[in-house]
Amino acid sequence: MALSYESSGVNYDQLDAFKRACQAAAKTTAGLLKEHGYSEPASTRGESAYLMEAADHYLAHVEEGLGTKNLVADAVYAAGGKNFYREIAIDTVATIVNDLATCGALPISVAMHAAVGESAWFADAARMQSLVDGWAEGCRQAGAVWGGGETPTLKGIVNAESIVLAGSAIGKISPKSLRITGEVRDGDSIIFLASSGVQTNGLSLCRLIADKLPQGYATPLGFGDRRTYGEALLAPSVIYVAFVRECQRRNLKLNYVSHVTGHGWRKLMRLEEPFVYEITAPRPAPALFQFLEKSGPIDRREMYATFNMGIGFAAYVDPAKADAILAAAKATGYDAWLAGRVKKEGARKAVTVPSLGISFEGDTLRVR
Repeated sequence: MALSYESSGVNYDQLDAFKRACQAAAKTTAGLLKEHGYSEPASTRGESAYLMEAADHYLAHVEEGLGTKNLVADAVYAAGGKNFYREIAIDTVATIVNDLATCGALPISVAMHAAVGESAWFADAARMQSLVDGWAEGCRQAGAVWGGGETPTLKGIVNAESIVLAGSAIGKISPKSLRITGEVRDGDSIIFLASSGVQTNGLSLCRLIADKLPQGYATPLGFGDRRTYGEALLAPSVIYVAFVRECQRRNLKLNYVSHVTGHGWRKLMRLEEPFVYEITAPRPAPALFQFLEKSGPIDRREMYATFNMGIGFAAYVDPAKADAILAAAKATGYDAWLAGRVKKEGARKAVTVPSLGISFEGDTLRVR
């Protein structure tokens, strides 16, 4: 029987209903910004980063978490002593600052939240130091200071052998014209920036598959990749801040960007206005995703609805600027390519991949 993300205990309909309720209640507090010299700009609610507007700049704020990827690192460490805690720290910073950059904000300060069930978790010096080193490295890659954090011991809430990794970041957009607002137009080009693998999404399903494999995370990946399943899952996430920064430096406008995480390729239609996002040049799925699809087994459509399938960031740009934006991406070390185009088809909102026979209509993404 084919697996799905819901079979791993994750139901996006239930999560998204809570998110929508939070957004509605949170909006009622927006007037309190006035006392601090800020206001809430239009259309910030539901985006990946929350903006606060002043006369000459925006501040941006993001709170994000790693999810369950550290449980994979725990299992690999216990089984063979390979330490991937540096990588999962980079992952946590990445999921925070990548969201921040989607509005055009460059991160200034990142804070760590590391909750444990017992303080003894930090007694393993090698593991602890790897986590610390990775967080600092993630901040350096993002160009942000590590500004502080919180390390609560939550006995009875967090398992004694586990850690919950999350954090927040503050960024700034200055001048205000650098804000990425969602000015997508019919005919815009879609540029994809490659991911390093699953990055930080879909790990609950990945762990379920590991439980089915006789060798677990030590299973050879195959499909032309010499890593084990665990090693491939634990590749550190790509931080895309430098791409946004370089586009700003070169005065190259990004009409909209999407950090492709939860909801897989459905996230390509996060913008509220209805467009059809036609992906005409999808790359073959990287080896890890081929392994997941076969080992689950997981239906092809479910793969694209859950995982990033080799892309971590998508930019929607004026076709006349596409080559220059691709050059900016490659100059800053990213693997990027022209993947498709935006089309206006009345009120239809969808992501279509004609060569794969896959399409997702607007009602499959119920949260911004």
